[in-house]
Amino acid sequence: MPVPPAGTALAGGTNGPRALRPLLDTVLDALTTGAEDRAGPLPPGGPETVARTVRDACHPLLPDHGSGPVAALRTLVHTLAAGAADPADPHCAAHLHCPPLALAAAADLAAAALNPSLDSWDQAPAASTLEALTSRALAALVYPQATDPDALITTGGTESNQLALLLAREATAPDGTATDPHRPARPLQIVCGANAHHSIHRAAWLLGLPEPLTLPTPDGILTADTVHSCLANLAGRTGPVLLTATAGTTDSGAIDPLPALADVAEQHGARFHIDAAYGGTLLFSDTHRTALHGLARAHTVALDLHKLGWQPVAAGLLAVPGPATLAPLAHQADYLNADDDTDAGLPDLLSRSLRTTRRPDILKIAVTLKALGRHGLGELVDRTLAAAQTLADLIEAHPRYELHSRPTLSTVLFRPTGADHTTLATIRRTLLTDGQAVLGRATTPTGLWLKATLLNPHTQPGDLSTLLKLVEGHTPR
Repeated sequence: MPVPPAGTALAGGTNGPRALRPLLDTVLDALTTGAEDRAGPLPPGGPETVARTVRDACHPLLPDHGSGPVAALRTLVHTLAAGAADPADPHCAAHLHCPPLALAAAADLAAAALNPSLDSWDQAPAASTLEALTSRALAALVYPQATDPDALITTGGTESNQLALLLAREATAPDGTATDPHRPARPLQIVCGANAHHSIHRAAWLLGLPEPLTLPTPDGILTADTVHSCLANLAGRTGPVLLTATAGTTDSGAIDPLPALADVAEQHGARFHIDAAYGGTLLFSDTHRTALHGLARAHTVALDLHKLGWQPVAAGLLAVPGPATLAPLAHQADYLNADDDTDAGLPDLLSRSLRTTRRPDILKIAVTLKALGRHGLGELVDRTLAAAQTLADLIEAHPRYELHSRPTLSTVLFRPTGADHTTLATIRRTLLTDGQAVLGRATTPTGLWLKATLLNPHTQPGDLSTLLKLVEGHTPR
């Protein structure tokens, strides 16, 4: 077979690696020069400047005759890197947007080259087995006493939460028993805190469920007394109830009192879901895993390794204590999971997701787990949370800053003392436009705060001191 031109060579097969190697050199060089040109956590100039640079580099994006693979890769990868928000920069700390491990990114390249699709076994023989083994190993961290825990691979916390609500909606009753056929069915009622992720409300809307009852969380957490009063008031007035708790809120990293909430849910016969997309990886840490006590009492748990797990997007999971929980997802398409194929031993993959085509996101996760082990990942968690404590120490010691509260995870809320809403918003946008720092914002009952979400385990105290100096430099005196 003749060797195809470089631009049309395939990534798979025995010749794929040979075709990839020179292209990877081009990509790596372009990533380097792009980062050097950016020289910071964000490109300077703001949206219009970045958009103009991208337009100029891309034009014409669809030429009559292409520029060739090397030139196209060099130009566009360099442009993307130069215009990127780089989560590996210690001053890029606005969102739950982690710097991926080089190890995981390398594994992701293999996944892209092989391109398995996890909607039928004959498209992903090895990948389907790897997914089953790895997802069950992670589920066992969540449910250590369960006989056969399992987890579905998702695109992140939003999909995991949507699946959790779907499974709760489809359950016949919170205890799994059949409902009375002579009584009209009532829709599932979601109960959550004001600190819950927005995806809970969006999922209720998508699934045609009533608007969630949103309980106040004035101190950033959902309390058992508040939930008890709500569920007692709902008794006899509604259908099944799903209580959702959060282990790592987006705004502050707070963790709800999981054991107490599990007690209340059990007392009132409510189903219990925990969104641990941010905080769930504390399970890797011997030092911090006790903060998740009560996690195993949930019917479903959302996890996300592209937050505090250092994986490239996407790397989400929904863990369950046993496969029976996933029964409502059963779906049959003759060309993917015909009954006679399943009876003959071909695994049914279609019922493990709401998606059909799925890339093997499990590979990068499996490689990371295999390479670092639980203790290696736990050390990264410990170092990252320690950096947040260091930042809090620096803020408390600084005469011109105020700290919202000591961090629970790796999120730190702070502001210049006495700064009003307009001043804080202006400081944040100025740092963004100058390309100096990427800080988030969070609104609490005490007003607006700057938010530093630390996810780089290699951040040093000097990086944090410099970050505070950058904010101070834009604070009116």
